[in-house]
Amino acid sequence: MAAYSKYLTVRHSAIAGATTAAACALLCLLNKRRAAAQHGKRSGKQSLQNNEKEGKKERAMVDRVFIARICRILKIMVPRPICKETGYLLLIAVMLVVRTYCDIWMIQNGTVIESAIIGRSRKDFKKYLFNFIAAMPAISLVNNFLKYGLNELKLCFRVRLTRYLYEEYLKAYTYYKMGNLDNRIANPDQLLTQDVEKFCNSVVDLYSNLSKPFLDIVLYIFKLTSAIGAQGPASMMAYLIVSGFFLTRLRRPIGKMTIIEQKYEGEYRYVNSRLITNSEEIAFYNGNLREKQTIHRTFRKLVEHLHNFILFRFSMGFIDTIIAKYLATVVGYLVVSRPFLNLADPRHQNSSHAELLEDYYQSGRMLLRMSQALGRIVLAGREMTRLAGFTARITELMQVLKDLNSGKYQRTMVSQEKDADKKPTLPLIPGSGEIINTDNLIKFDHVPLVTPNGDVLIQDLNFEVRSGANVLICGPNGCGKSSLFRVLGELWPLFGGRLTKPVRGKLFYVPQRPYMTLGTLRDQVIYPDTLEDQRKKGISDQVLKEYLDNVQLGQILEREGGWDSVQDWMDVLSGGEKQRMAMARLFYHKPQFAILDECTSAVSVDVEGYIYSHCRKVGITLFTVSHRKSLWKHHDFYLHMDGRGNYEFKKITEDTVEFGS
Repeated sequence: MAAYSKYLTVRHSAIAGATTAAACALLCLLNKRRAAAQHGKRSGKQSLQNNEKEGKKERAMVDRVFIARICRILKIMVPRPICKETGYLLLIAVMLVVRTYCDIWMIQNGTVIESAIIGRSRKDFKKYLFNFIAAMPAISLVNNFLKYGLNELKLCFRVRLTRYLYEEYLKAYTYYKMGNLDNRIANPDQLLTQDVEKFCNSVVDLYSNLSKPFLDIVLYIFKLTSAIGAQGPASMMAYLIVSGFFLTRLRRPIGKMTIIEQKYEGEYRYVNSRLITNSEEIAFYNGNLREKQTIHRTFRKLVEHLHNFILFRFSMGFIDTIIAKYLATVVGYLVVSRPFLNLADPRHQNSSHAELLEDYYQSGRMLLRMSQALGRIVLAGREMTRLAGFTARITELMQVLKDLNSGKYQRTMVSQEKDADKKPTLPLIPGSGEIINTDNLIKFDHVPLVTPNGDVLIQDLNFEVRSGANVLICGPNGCGKSSLFRVLGELWPLFGGRLTKPVRGKLFYVPQRPYMTLGTLRDQVIYPDTLEDQRKKGISDQVLKEYLDNVQLGQILEREGGWDSVQDWMDVLSGGEKQRMAMARLFYHKPQFAILDECTSAVSVDVEGYIYSHCRKVGITLFTVSHRKSLWKHHDFYLHMDGRGNYEFKKITEDTVEFGS
């Protein structure tokens, strides 16, 4: 006895020592993380994406706001009472019910098998063992049907939500406005891809993780009430409610931490994509070391947050395991033992040892399964809190898309900040101007040229251009040349006045660095049209060949292997070839007006002269930004901006002093 007591003392001392060591390690980790967080605050590290507002934090917790948000998104993912998604939801529900009944049958059958082994009944052992073997294919089929339904439902939800978001994102110029006008969302690609996938997976997993335990609880309560009375299941349900409220309160930071995690993931992805996009410029500057610092700094910020998140989940996991698993098991033992340990209970007064054993096994296993189901529901709260974080981000994206499509955007107004003490000379109200669509005319009538963040470039712009009168636009960098085109192309909102112009399809913009799309050589000429659009217009490949000949690119057709050749055209074509390809694209579309933004800088003067002459021949009126003196002869008017808010719009005559190079 003394030896046994000594053993217990040593054992308890070891357990106490291990517990103390674990507690010390946890405290050290907490102190380390707290010190790191304070150091980060002192160093004043800023987010890479400064255009994302830090002041406004989205709520990410399980409350009424979360319920409203999730219901709004579910209406998109399950649009009708009868649809494919409803079918998969029904399939999953049926399979969950069937699997629960399979679990109950396996408990009862397993108990009988064990009773047969203990009672040494070879006949009953063989009978119920063969029953189990015969049921295995059906049980396996049920489990795999459940997995199939869950995976298909995740995919269906992702398809529905992705299509809806891209319909809004690619409506008109919303994709441009989100990145250039509005500063609420820094990385829409992260939201549209990874966050949508994680959200859909989390919703379906939560549906499964809540439906099955709830169903288990209902069925096991029914079975256990008839076996051990209603007091046992009632005690377990009371424990579920109390522990659920307690743990939900503790888990609140998970939602906010999920939002921050996805934001930092997006920033890390962004700096890597910038390196790929601007690799040539970075290589010329020999900026690899600087870019490495930027990437490491962004990654370090992500890693620090993930460390904090892991530590928090470790702490919550410690509490979750005790409350949702071990304490639930303790409550289960207390409940199931009452009718057996109470010698006055009439139920077992005349029961044999074998009957007591069989009843205990069956009731105990059902109660164990019920306690496990209760534990899964309690732990599902953790996933629900994480889902609240994804829901907040998706809802914010949907709200921003809705605002942008209705002409609203939020951005820090620089001019209002700088001149807060001065009375503004004009109200900076985006969208307060009027746009009138008329063919063969562009007219600015008292239009202020203002950037989206409120910088006034020109106070009052007035000029009129009719079809056939080419205009040369010149001035120093930053004077507003590109801003004028963005207003004309309806990329930027009007802050006042009246703008008369053709509809969007009759204006064409050719930038200095032309965009080459993914696809065939034909696609480069007809972009953004498709082959079907080309055929509807009645334009043959021979006509396309003539467009290439007009810009001296006819040889490229044979060189690259024909119209259906697919290449990485951004790399295959040289700078001059891409600019001439953009001009061939202009000839294909034949707009009323074309905006040429330094788009012939890599083209020789003779080819450039031929291109301008051909545009006049086919009736395309040009707005050209260029510093070449050789282009003045191809234009009828010039618009000069001095960069200080003044401009001059005059007809080009023999007495006009040409400037440029």
